[in-house]
Amino acid sequence: MTRTGGRRLHPAWVVAGVALLALIGAAGMRSAPGVLIQPLHQEFGWSTGMISLAVSVNLLFFGLTAPFAAALMERLGIRVVMAGALLLIGAGAGLTVFMSASWQLVLLWGVLVGLGTGSMALGFVALLVGRWFVRRQGLVTGVLTAGTATGQLIFLPTLAAVTQASGWRAASIVVTAGALVMVPVVLAFMRNSPAEVGVVAYGADPGVPAARPAVHHGVATRAIAVLGRAARRRSFWLLAGSFAICGASTNGLVGTHFVPAAHDHGMPSTTAAGLLALVGVFDVLGTVASGWLTDRVDARYLLAAYYLLRGASLGVLPVLFGPSVQPPMWAFIVFYGLDWVATVPPTVTLCRRIFGEDGPIVFSWVFASHQVGAAVVATAAGVIRDATGAYTWAWLGSAGLCGLAMLFCLAIRRPVAVG
Repeated sequence: MTRTGGRRLHPAWVVAGVALLALIGAAGMRSAPGVLIQPLHQEFGWSTGMISLAVSVNLLFFGLTAPFAAALMERLGIRVVMAGALLLIGAGAGLTVFMSASWQLVLLWGVLVGLGTGSMALGFVALLVGRWFVRRQGLVTGVLTAGTATGQLIFLPTLAAVTQASGWRAASIVVTAGALVMVPVVLAFMRNSPAEVGVVAYGADPGVPAARPAVHHGVATRAIAVLGRAARRRSFWLLAGSFAICGASTNGLVGTHFVPAAHDHGMPSTTAAGLLALVGVFDVLGTVASGWLTDRVDARYLLAAYYLLRGASLGVLPVLFGPSVQPPMWAFIVFYGLDWVATVPPTVTLCRRIFGEDGPIVFSWVFASHQVGAAVVATAAGVIRDATGAYTWAWLGSAGLCGLAMLFCLAIRRPVAVG
């Protein structure tokens, strides 16, 4: 059943396909708060800062769960952890229809959904690609990462339309259904490693028997030990710092506040959600292209270029908002969309090359910093909006941070390839 021995589809592509579907669903579920801020404010009177706090808790759990989830996947298997994560997402989103206090939003959408989505974060992508692919690692990482944009593309306009037509509770039910429908698909088709189905990884030497992944007992111990080793290296802190800024300038700011910021300027929420979904269209192209480039170009220089371009686009965004969509805003959507998560394939590659076998869990910790940055800015931008009546300083501050991330990436030493 390998490509090297015949024409039948290698199981790695089936596993990658299932992972892509799950990532699409998880990304759509994470995008929901952006279209729920205004309805929740109108029904309960909660401030933007209060609702943003729930989003920040979600982002924190999303990031901080990732290293332990990656270690748990090494212990229990990818399939079991994925199924459990989807059930958590379904429970967290479904129970929000009964909430009546802001702390319940923090618990359900912040903690439960955060734990579920964090268990299928990008550290999971690094682990899966490392196990199943020897060739095309950068490209497959790019495609799976693009699933996050595709989920946003599919779910954002749908959730915005459902919210406008039937209320935010109906949108929460849509999220619940999307999570639960994926559980049997994962259980039926996901596999933990090539050895489980008697093949070698895609692109590996078919004459070398596939070994089952080592089972590490003590999930928390494994995750913390990897962090301890990585933290002694300067490259880890540069990667973590740049990726924290990546989270701040994407999920934390644009992903959470673009729709309400556009609404402040008279743009209908459904139109703004459609624009944010369109970012996802170009993100798919940008991230897949980034994966292709990562197989060919020094990942450090790619990252530096991405952060420079992202900072430039965010710096001009405050003057582009208005009640209707004008050509400069279309240009921003295309430009920013191509860069949205193009940073992931080169960051994964650097973690793998610098840290070897520990690479997937190291990347999970780097990704945790991404979500810490996102959480801080998600709350900070809401506070800025409440204090000043506008998001202007949030956009400009994020643009400046992107310039700092560019410098961090250029300071990373050239990694030695790990076989």
